[in-house]
Formats: sequence, C-alpha cells, structure tokens
Amino acid sequence: MDVLALYGLLVLTTLPPLVPNSALLVTAGVLASRGELFLPMILLTVAGSALLGDLLMYLAARRFGGPVRAWMRRNPRRRALLEWTSGRIQRYGLPFVIAIRFLPSGRIAGALASGVLRYPLRKYALGAGIAEATWATYSVGLGYLGSATTGRPLHAAFIGFGVSCAVAAVGAAVQWAARRRALRDPSEGAGEGEGGGPGGGGGEEPGGRASSVTAT
Repeated sequence: MDVLALYGLLVLTTLPPLVPNSALLVTAGVLASRGELFLPMILLTVAGSALLGDLLMYLAARRFGGPVRAWMRRNPRRRALLEWTSGRIQRYGLPFVIAIRFLPSGRIAGALASGVLRYPLRKYALGAGIAEATWATYSVGLGYLGSATTGRPLHAAFIGFGVSCAVAAVGAAVQWAARRRALRDPSEGAGEGEGGGPGGGGGEEPGGRASSVTAT
C-alpha cells in the first residue's frame, strides 16, 4: 500500500468515532518498527485526527445542545450514559475528561456531555489532547514494541490486538462497576443534582460552571 494512502486511511478511520481501527494502528506500529513508516508522523496523524474528531463532536453538542440532549434522552441507555458522564465531568473536571476516553463509548459520551454542559473549550481541548496523545502512543506502540521484541510482525499484530481487547474489557468492567456504585449510593446522585449535575437545574452559573445536562 502507498505510504500516503496509509496515512489517509489512518485519518479516515480515526477522525470519526466507532470505527474499529485497532488492527490498523497496530499494523502501522509494526511497519514503523521495520522502517517502512515514520513513527512520529504516525503518532501525529493518529492523535491529531482523533483530537479533531473530538472537537467537532464537542462543538456540535455545544452549538446544538437541545437536540443532542433530546436525542440522548430518547434512549434509556444513552440517557444514563450521558447523565453519568456529565455528573463526573462536573465533579472531577479535567482528569475525568482525560480518563473517559479509555472507557467504552467514552470518546462520544465525553465529547457530547462536555459540549452540552458548555465545559470550557480550552480545558476540553487540553484534556482531549492529552487523552488522544496517550491513546495513540499506546495503540501504535503495541505494534511497534511487539514487532521489535518478537521480530515477527504477525505475532506482534496478534499480541497488540489481544492487549487492546483486554484493556477494553477492563474499561467496560470499571465503567459498569462505577455506574452500579452510583445507583446504590443515593447520596451521590443527590449531590450531583443539587450541585448542577445531571439532576440539577439549567443555566450557566457564575464562574463558568456548566449547566445541567438534563435541563430542558
């Protein structure tokens, strides 16, 4: 495959959410370890296109907060995910904006919740940038280090894909446990509602505090 075409494919599979590209990223790392691709350029392409996709989702949700909120609330699972995410963004701020990228559906939920809540653009861009740089380094690095260690590209690809699946499973378990704990702890939900969380009132508060995601 032509080198420029591969970089273009990396952009096309990384910029939009929910496009499976773990195998492609691991393969790019393998090719970089063999000197066929330039590793820093791969990382810049992957992290940059992912960040651009995050910012586009954030800006769309910020601009069209009402329709986005209504769409999310039509499905109980989407509504629960949005409310859970928005409450933790308001409670933990930047660290959670970074961390949620590594949870299942976290990239979409984090961007939409941040946009609907009107979380400050600079803080969101910083958090998303850190998260995407970490994700790109981890994803491509699996193939790069695996190939350099084993000397067998095919083995490296299988190892990288297996590790990616294992990390995704751990993230899903963590998210499930956290949501279960939130449901069992009514005081936590009440605190979020009173403090402008998912159950609170609308409107942006003094000091730039985000408005509630469930406000209509």
